Amino acid sequence: MYLGTQVAARDDDDYRIFAQLGVKHINADPPGKPSSWTLSDLERHRDKVESFGLILDMIQLPLPSQPIEKASYPDILLAGPERDRQIDAVCKLIENAAAAGIPAVKYNLNLIGIPRTPDEPGRGGSLNASFRWDKTDQQAEPGLAGVLSEDENWERIDYFLERVVPVAASNRVRLACHPHDPYTPPGYRGVTRVLGTVEGLKKFVLMHENPYHGLNFCQGSIGEMLENPGKEIDDVIRWFGQRGKIFNVHFRNIRGGKLSFMETFPEEGDMDMVRSARIYKEVGFKYMLMPDHVPTVSGKDPTATAFAFCYGYIAALLQVLESE
Repeated sequence: MYLGTQVAARDDDDYRIFAQLGVKHINADPPGKPSSWTLSDLERHRDKVESFGLILDMIQLPLPSQPIEKASYPDILLAGPERDRQIDAVCKLIENAAAAGIPAVKYNLNLIGIPRTPDEPGRGGSLNASFRWDKTDQQAEPGLAGVLSEDENWERIDYFLERVVPVAASNRVRLACHPHDPYTPPGYRGVTRVLGTVEGLKKFVLMHENPYHGLNFCQGSIGEMLENPGKEIDDVIRWFGQRGKIFNVHFRNIRGGKLSFMETFPEEGDMDMVRSARIYKEVGFKYMLMPDHVPTVSGKDPTATAFAFCYGYIAALLQVLESE
């Protein structure tokens, strides 16, 4: 496994900074909306990334973490009249990724986005993303998806996987799906988030089971599904890792657990990230280990500063693992 990032480069200097910080492998998207990318766009983007001595490991499908109201292809999850055409477009993008030499794509099957309550103070006065169920509007109205039963949600996911997984497999492109973030009780905003539990994720990766169908394994999001993340996360990593279902890791920690947590820097949360890294090595994980959702710190470039800290932490951790 190796250090990676999914932070969008703002300009060419950011690509240079990645290389200078030892972040050689990246998840980076071409300019424009994913629904508009052509094979030529992907090839130009790959060439640009490689010109900085970097490797383009992954791109994002037009299935984002944003609410369905902002999705490029909403009918895939809404079962709307354009569903088949939109799925065909996703399949074509997967084929183009393969043709451009991009080995993996990430995506979300998200209807209500990433609910959070107000940021909370963290170490040294940093501002950390949080979610407290008792501070949410628990009676919030449904969005564009309306009221959607768990069974119907699974049927729509199955419809998508049935068509997309064979295309990914025939083109040898890994499909990495992000869990729902965070877990919310059944029926919140009209939806039961079926990928918001460990059991749901297990069911998901066994549907249309294939070596190219797995997870963008966000350790933070999975910790948010658990009553006691510090004790429970080891077995979860082993279950998915031993089955070869982890295609990327968002190496993120939290303090708290199911329905009440604050995001933290990796070394200060409730999960032992050193132990987690050893388990990823134990199960043979061989792709990117990357920071995600860093706290907001002070300074002129707070996001870049926080990510730089996380890159250094992960790089040092990987060096220790290599020497063991």
